[in-house]
Amino acid sequence: MDEREARVEIDRLRKEIDYHNYCYYILDNPVVTDAEYDRLMRRLEGIEREFPRLVTPDSPTQRVGASPLAAFGTITHTVPMLSLANAFTKEEAIEFDARIKRLLKPDEPVDIEYAAEPKMDGLAVELVYENGVFTKGSTRGDGFVGEDVTQNLRTIRSIPLKLRHDSIRIPRHIEVRGEVFLPLESFKKLNREKEAKGEAPFANPRNAAAGSLRQLDPRVTASRPLDIFCYGLGAFDGPPFTTHFATLEFIKKTGLKVNPLVRVVGGIDEALKYHDEMEANRESLNYELDGVVLKVNRLDLQDRLGVITRSPRWALAYKFAPKQESTRVKEIFVGVGRTGALTPVAFLEPVSVGGVTIERATLHNEDEVRRKDVRPGDFVVVQRAGDVIPEVAEVLKDRRPPEGLPEFRMPDKCPECGSMVERIGAIHYCTGGLLCPAQLKESIRHFASKRALDIEGLGAMHVDQFVESSLVKDVADLFLLTKDGLLSLERWGEKSAENLVNAIEKSKHPTLERLIYALGIKQVGEHMARVLAEKFGDIHALAKATKEELEETYEIGPETAASIVDFFAEKHNADVLQKLERAGVVFPKKERKKAGRLEGKVFLFTGGLKSFTRDEAKDLVEAEGGEAAGSVSKKVDYVVAGVEPGSKYEKAKKMGLKIIDEEEFRGMVGK
Repeated sequence: MDEREARVEIDRLRKEIDYHNYCYYILDNPVVTDAEYDRLMRRLEGIEREFPRLVTPDSPTQRVGASPLAAFGTITHTVPMLSLANAFTKEEAIEFDARIKRLLKPDEPVDIEYAAEPKMDGLAVELVYENGVFTKGSTRGDGFVGEDVTQNLRTIRSIPLKLRHDSIRIPRHIEVRGEVFLPLESFKKLNREKEAKGEAPFANPRNAAAGSLRQLDPRVTASRPLDIFCYGLGAFDGPPFTTHFATLEFIKKTGLKVNPLVRVVGGIDEALKYHDEMEANRESLNYELDGVVLKVNRLDLQDRLGVITRSPRWALAYKFAPKQESTRVKEIFVGVGRTGALTPVAFLEPVSVGGVTIERATLHNEDEVRRKDVRPGDFVVVQRAGDVIPEVAEVLKDRRPPEGLPEFRMPDKCPECGSMVERIGAIHYCTGGLLCPAQLKESIRHFASKRALDIEGLGAMHVDQFVESSLVKDVADLFLLTKDGLLSLERWGEKSAENLVNAIEKSKHPTLERLIYALGIKQVGEHMARVLAEKFGDIHALAKATKEELEETYEIGPETAASIVDFFAEKHNADVLQKLERAGVVFPKKERKKAGRLEGKVFLFTGGLKSFTRDEAKDLVEAEGGEAAGSVSKKVDYVVAGVEPGSKYEKAKKMGLKIIDEEEFRGMVGK
């Protein structure tokens, strides 16, 4: 076979495999056996291996073709991904409809037509297609900027890498919004597997979907059967539609998946019936719903209604009633977290809420316990907040004994180590630091977690065992574990001990941002760890930084700066860092960006730009040593105002920030 023949055969195989993927993942109606499908895929893989120049990003073989990432980049949404206003009662939904009619006067329709959709409890994403080929994808993020999860979205089989064009013309550029979710059966299976490994199970399907999509290694995401339903468009180069439902019909024709339960309803009464129908049938579905979304169907009316702040006036999330049951509080237990925060938790007589057995519910803090007046022995109403997190909704005080029950009080000393407790704001903290076994265990779990040093196979039960046996007294002791030492403990065999020692050895070469994040400094999450890595370049420079130097860095405020300084000033933490180095953990250096003409300057973009996309403008700033901000603040040096600048422009004017136009910006970056 020569290259020309290979190209023809590859094209034929890709089209056939794409068709079978569409039948299986979108239509749920496979037309070939798994064995036949596997033969087609193996033949395509074989030809692509022989002719690697013919491999393209939209090939079905490229679902998992990327190397693990050190960190996620960011993508700015061309059109903001707005959040929705919520309604929790029928009266609120009726008022939403009445408000729309008032806003559309004097010529509003008698009944507003709504596109009614099930409200998925998943993770919102945006998919970008150029000339029909999937090029990038991101999470919703803050609605304006999301994380670049392109490689992970490629692994989801119901997301076509190339759009179908059998009956429609595919626009040059199209941005599709959707909700990634984990089917319930897959969620249960994943949790069984995690528990078998000694790992903490996911709390709910939404957390599982979010955690799966935000894996730095796409192979992990690919191992979890995520799915998607698409619900709308962002930027779009094609001819305009007249209704929202027409956009969904178009999305379906491209080969993307739309929830089959979407329906157009006439008037608020029909919308309320749709809500009740979905709520009645939710338990029969293989995915989590927490309500329905109502959208004014006519797009011209949507335009007239507009948006307020970060939500459209023409859409509403009408939530289902929380699933509630009553039970009794056996006791209130105080847990200690990684940062030393003490959290009261109600231990309950087991009760099934929405098909999930609930035995404990967080009470958040002492103020919350006081507000609800929860006492050990009380009968309470328990619900899954947002259908997910168990919480105490109310106390059934008429069932409290006539003689009353003793009030709950937070302890003066840590229940784990006996150290004094101090209150900061609404939260109580143990002052024992890592000398407290509870804090030590949580710190080790965080240090070894997937997004930190990623020590594969080190589960929560293993950490408990190591700390309780005094084998591990700080995170550095993990790197002193030996095979023989593990074999001296219960439930360890040759293979499991060898695997963990190898995984620990493999983790000795982290990126700088992962190492900073792993240390568990208060106020320093993954994003802040990346900021610090870029700014200081190595851990020793960061350890020597003053509060003033830290506050000079964009995005670092006084609280975060103080937390970082306090962490490195603590002798125990300094000793652990030295011990980590002696144990062979490599403290990497990150090459700092070369100084450019915009070194130290912060830019904010608002409105549309003619010469660049927002991402291109941001890249130009960063290439010249500057920073691109996402919000208005006194740290912004230049506000670049494009076409139709929004509220950021008005706020910047009021704050007296320097505002420049696109031409002046082009001169600053030499374009």
